[in-house]
Amino acid sequence: MAQYSRLQVATVMRETGMVPLFFHSDVALGKKVLKACYDGGARLLEFTSRGDYAHEIFGELNKYAISELPGMIMGVGSITDAGAASTYMLSGANFIVTPVLREDIALACNRRKVLWSPGCGSLTEIARAEELGCEVVKLFPGDVYGPKFVKGVRGPQPWTSIMPTGGVSPTEENLREWFDAGVTCVGMGSKLISKTILENRDFQGLEKKVKATLTIIKNIRS
Repeated sequence: MAQYSRLQVATVMRETGMVPLFFHSDVALGKKVLKACYDGGARLLEFTSRGDYAHEIFGELNKYAISELPGMIMGVGSITDAGAASTYMLSGANFIVTPVLREDIALACNRRKVLWSPGCGSLTEIARAEELGCEVVKLFPGDVYGPKFVKGVRGPQPWTSIMPTGGVSPTEENLREWFDAGVTCVGMGSKLISKTILENRDFQGLEKKVKATLTIIKNIRS
């Protein structure tokens, strides 16, 4: 069962401005990545469901977060159907992120009052997602649409909260483009938690990178 309501999750997304994305089959490595992100100031992490028995790995990481990292909110991404969403929610997922807009996932998450963030690529999809109760829309793939799309959407719909994933990097120039366009937060995967960091087990470097990125976001907003 989720430890945080959808409104609590949406609030933390807005406050921190960033959701790290990560997947690895090694639970021990995953815990170190999670701890590094937490120590760097991140309070959300999207575990991308991309491997066999991924839900079992997520379950272990979520138990670790609940036990050792107070305030760390674990969610799951790359969910493509309601069955998968329900499986992860049984393991305590606090939010569900999808690459597409699917109403069956909306119903499954809303039934449990769990935040769901569907991947949308048009104003019509975004409007439908909000009609289905979406708090934060995922713009995916972000590098295809870009900041100008966000600005265009928020013209007629200033109430829309958008989280781009893909095409986001931890540089001031890139982040300023997104936040100046009006995004609520950004999702960041390999540009933040790189293969080099994982191969070298450079968890201290990851902690510093997360902290620096969050500082950039805070400065841009202020």
